[in-house]
Amino acid sequence: MKLNKIKTVYTISVFVALAAFDNIIIGLFPPLFSSISKDLHVQVSALGLVSGINILITSLSSIYWGYLAGKFNRKRLIILGTLLWSASVFLTSRSSSYAWLLISQIFTGVGLGCIASIGFSVLTDYIPHKFRGMLLSLWGMSQGLGGIAGSIMASLTAPASGWRRPFELVSLIGLFLIVLYLFIQEPALGESEPELQELIKSGSEYDYKIDVKQLYAIILKRSNVLLFLQAFFLNITVGTLVWLPTMYISKIQNQGYSLNTSIIASGYLYALFQLGGMTSSYFGYLGDKYQRKTYKGRALLTSAFTLLMLPLYAAMFVLPMNNLLLPKSTDAFALLLALMKQLLFNPWITTIFILSFFASAAQSANTPNWLALITDVNLPEHRGTAFSISNLANGLGRTIGNAGVGILLAVVSLHAQAPQSYVITLILFLVFLIPSSLCYLVMAKYNVKDIGEVKSILRERGNVA
Repeated sequence: MKLNKIKTVYTISVFVALAAFDNIIIGLFPPLFSSISKDLHVQVSALGLVSGINILITSLSSIYWGYLAGKFNRKRLIILGTLLWSASVFLTSRSSSYAWLLISQIFTGVGLGCIASIGFSVLTDYIPHKFRGMLLSLWGMSQGLGGIAGSIMASLTAPASGWRRPFELVSLIGLFLIVLYLFIQEPALGESEPELQELIKSGSEYDYKIDVKQLYAIILKRSNVLLFLQAFFLNITVGTLVWLPTMYISKIQNQGYSLNTSIIASGYLYALFQLGGMTSSYFGYLGDKYQRKTYKGRALLTSAFTLLMLPLYAAMFVLPMNNLLLPKSTDAFALLLALMKQLLFNPWITTIFILSFFASAAQSANTPNWLALITDVNLPEHRGTAFSISNLANGLGRTIGNAGVGILLAVVSLHAQAPQSYVITLILFLVFLIPSSLCYLVMAKYNVKDIGEVKSILRERGNVA
């Protein structure tokens, strides 16, 4: 029994760590846009398109990976997918043209699609039902930390070693993950559901498999439709946030610092200004608490925090980085110390940090509760596919947001200079938080019916009498 618990904790830890990698690769790009554009002789906006296409392909491929996860051995699938994205990231580091870069990132997206769908499917079978929101927040938090890690990795290694080095490092880490997968334990389908405990204790298995004919019902389920739409609208805004390091670079350069100094400093700021995301577990706990009182609880809670993001991010974007005092060098440690001092003694930077903390905290409420809802309203064999379809909506939104900034920025730049052009562009994309919040409000009443229906079916299937 003790050995099984150790294997469970190990498997959860590996999949939580794995969740970071699609966001590490997304996070690598923005701090490197300037360097890559100079090396490959392309416009910065064209690189935003590459990043957006990578997100879209990741989401599209996750649907197929999710369907496969409901039918075949998930451990073998995750190893295959990791081999693919790891090799493709290495090829990205060898890009000598824009076409090569784009094709490498397309194949990277195909491989990365396995992370979201299969990882989610495995974790929902391990995590106890009553702690679903809180523990799934670790998976979501890992994704957020992945974006920060990617940005910092790019900012610290690129000025000294070139833009290719960060991609080489991520590729090597991917190969290391494959070794870790060899020791994971795949859970039984539906293992965490309270309605199936008697079935599992009796030695029987929950052996229901997804069928292509069921896809129509999954897609049209009311709660799923609204979760798809909510993810789409929210991620149009979230997709624009990968441009924050680029905006920071522009603001720092506007204070008279070099590009290399600005790249390193922006990576640190990007990480520091997302520390509010560490509160995700607390919001997952709150979601669990309110969901036990009413099946409307998660949706209503998350609706409020989604809407709160709008004024907080808008104020954060608008504030300038006045009186910024940094050493004019590329000494990463010296720059970090200087930025920490600025956080304490420069009221402009302090205020931006406070706003960013509360904005990213409000944003962090979405992930654990959205993940818990997509789990609660779908049967175990449907979850990988339902999540993958939702992830497509997620990816479409991020692609529109990511690539859309590059397109709108070109128009806004005709009327405003950087960094104001970045500020205006990013604020315009915050409007999509309004329909995202409304989706949760409408969804609340359908959650009651759909969750009740899932529990009823599981009770019937778990009856061993």
